[in-house]
Amino acid sequence: MNSIIDVITNSQPENLIPVCIGLLVTCGLVWYLKGRTWAFIYLATIPFLNWSFGIIETWHLMAPNEMFSRGVDLHPLTMVTGFVFVMRDFVQRQMGQRVLIVMALGISWAFYYAWPAIAIASGVAFAVSECADWLIYTFTKYRLSTRIWLSSALASPIDTTVFLYGADLALQYNPAIKADAGTMLHPVNWIVFAVGKMVGALVVAWMVRRREDAGLHPEPTAA
Repeated sequence: MNSIIDVITNSQPENLIPVCIGLLVTCGLVWYLKGRTWAFIYLATIPFLNWSFGIIETWHLMAPNEMFSRGVDLHPLTMVTGFVFVMRDFVQRQMGQRVLIVMALGISWAFYYAWPAIAIASGVAFAVSECADWLIYTFTKYRLSTRIWLSSALASPIDTTVFLYGADLALQYNPAIKADAGTMLHPVNWIVFAVGKMVGALVVAWMVRRREDAGLHPEPTAA
């Protein structure tokens, strides 16, 4: 039971009642706005990913060497971040422009569940990239599969740049770490993170394209 409470409250059990009330109000609002399965998955994934970047260790794919002076790192959930852009596309098909409210709610909860410095870096990156993704998805007339990869192609580099910059600053000014500038934000890391995010989006776009070609993906009707 204590472990469940720790998960719900982010190891702050004294906040159990207000957190539960806040979660119920949030979920009730999403339901009222016609959000269903995809909306709730999207809502939960945003704070979860922010939390993971502060808790789950990055994989060190390659140690620093003559070619890669800072090595090569990859967070294990990087590709999941790419799927989030796709989730937002599906939520928008379900809810229309009300998806922006769900986005704002998810980012707000991220500031409670994540390490503040990472939450700021990731939250700002997510907000900027998701707005770019929303613009492409909303104002282009391409079919769904094309909008998925096109919007993700725009959002992933923006998200990667802003997040790595913020994470770099967080590590530099954390008195317990005091990392050098460029620890997170350097060309190799940027490429690995950006490509990792795009892989998830491209896989889903390919699957959706196959369904479209088979006549199984009607266009959204949400307002």
